[in-house]
This record gives sequence, structure tokens and C-alpha cells, in this order.
Amino acid sequence: MRIVTFDIETANWMGAGGGPENLDIAIVCAHDSETDSYYSFLESELSQLWKILERTDMLVGYNSDHFDIPILNKYYPGDITRIKSLDLMKEIHDVAGRRLKLDAVAEGTLGEKKIGSGAQSLQWWKAGEVDKVREYCLKDVEITKKILDHALEHGMVKYRELGTTREVKLDTSKWLAPDSGAMTFSLGI
Repeated sequence: MRIVTFDIETANWMGAGGGPENLDIAIVCAHDSETDSYYSFLESELSQLWKILERTDMLVGYNSDHFDIPILNKYYPGDITRIKSLDLMKEIHDVAGRRLKLDAVAEGTLGEKKIGSGAQSLQWWKAGEVDKVREYCLKDVEITKKILDHALEHGMVKYRELGTTREVKLDTSKWLAPDSGAMTFSLGI
């Protein structure tokens, strides 16, 4: 199964009443399981990403169903929601009963921390520090992929809050099941 783990950093922030679909992409970073490679795409390079996404079996992200996919879909000439999606935040929320930050899950599960925040990334972007934004986004993809791999191997993740580590058991048995949904392709531009 070809899995693309991805994350988006935006070039602007949500204002009052605006949802994720009103944001603009700064950069998309991804890991492609077929090549075991990490990639990054600025907004002007998204056509290269479409070639990868159109041949993937599943997208994996953290808060991706609510945030990343709606943003990405406004740029894609087809419908990215037709690709099977695994939102790790949603899976953890369904068991834990609340939304947990990626940083808390990374620290509890992997003993790692993120190297920044979304707000910090936006500041870097506005200051023209594209390489810092790229590094931050790629690290979030790496952490998300490691959490996915851990969950698939152990059937659980952990999170750390207020000095305490807790475990969240996950039913991963259907995560890698094929999806019969057809993909809509771009014009390959």
C-alpha cells in the first residue's frame, strides 16, 4: 500500500469566521512510502505533488481531515477527498475523547518534541525564512510518520501532559484496508 504522510504550512492565519479553506499554502511536505523519500513543495510546485497523490492509496496526517485536506483541495483540479485518508488526531480523539496536540503525542510516544509551532512557522514565512518553514514542516511529517508506524506496530500511542504520560489504545486493524473509491486525476500539468 502506498502511503503519503503529509503536512501543510500556511502563508496566512485564520481570521474571524474563516475556515481552513480560506488559508493559502506556503509549503506542503510529504513522505512517500513507495520511495521512502521526503519531499517539499511550495505553492508554485504543487503540480509535482499531484503526480504523487494521484498514485497513492492513502493520505496520513495529523488534523488533516479538518485542516490540511480542505486547504489542499482548493488547489487541486480534482477532488482529494476521494483518496482514503487517515487522520491520526481524529483516531486518537475518538478513543481519548479530546483533541491532543501533535507535540504531546510525539513526546509521549517517541520521546521527541516538535521544533516549533504553526504560529512560529507563519512568522518565519512572513520574514522570508522559507528554509526554516521547510525544516519545521518536514519534521512534523517525520513525527507523524513515526507515530503512524508506532501505532501500527503496537496498537497504541502515548501522550504526555502536565508531567504525566498516558496510553491510548487504538484499533489499527482497518487502517491499511484498501479503499474502493476512485480517484479523480488532474490534467497532469
